[in-house]
Amino acid sequence: MIKLLIADNHPITRKGLEILFSASPNIKIVGSVNDGEAILEFIKKNPVDIILTETDFPKLNGLTVLRYLKHDYPNIKTIIFSSQPEEVYAINAIKAGAAGYLNKSVNVISINEAILKVHDGGIHLSNELTQQLAFGNRVNKGGTFYKKLSTREAEVLKLLTVGRKNKEISKELDINEKTVSTYKARLMRKLKVTNLVDLVNQAKLSAQL
Repeated sequence: MIKLLIADNHPITRKGLEILFSASPNIKIVGSVNDGEAILEFIKKNPVDIILTETDFPKLNGLTVLRYLKHDYPNIKTIIFSSQPEEVYAINAIKAGAAGYLNKSVNVISINEAILKVHDGGIHLSNELTQQLAFGNRVNKGGTFYKKLSTREAEVLKLLTVGRKNKEISKELDINEKTVSTYKARLMRKLKVTNLVDLVNQAKLSAQL
């Protein structure tokens, strides 16, 4: 049985997934947690094969968790399960260490297939994104912008867009405040803005394009 940990800050989503997999012959949900810190606490004490996780947590965002997992728990595979656009965030998630990316609009069969594929050592992305990458196409301009960001820049930008201050970002990513300011300056240059408000607004606009 594949040992699956679910991480999502919405109780309805967690409960729904628990019900869906309760009768699965090859996937067993061994835990359900509501933020990034809880993921790390759980895997310290319990065996887990795959984590199905959201990225937007109030404590320790998903991309930061991926960094910890890649370094300290390389045998645990992670699938991002998010409502954020795949073409915007999937590539950076894979760069950070994820083995797959699923949009929350997918059906149960797709979730099951992704878990089995990742457990067998594969990488799961949607057929649409896989084809775009294979042919070098980009129908989404926002996706093109986000692809140009480093994983760390994407982490900082994501935290800025949810209102985190430099000190909070510094603590969460385990870097000093001066480094956060450097990343912020780089992001402003790339987005061609001169202040934080415009940076956040432009980032959100790029995600919607």
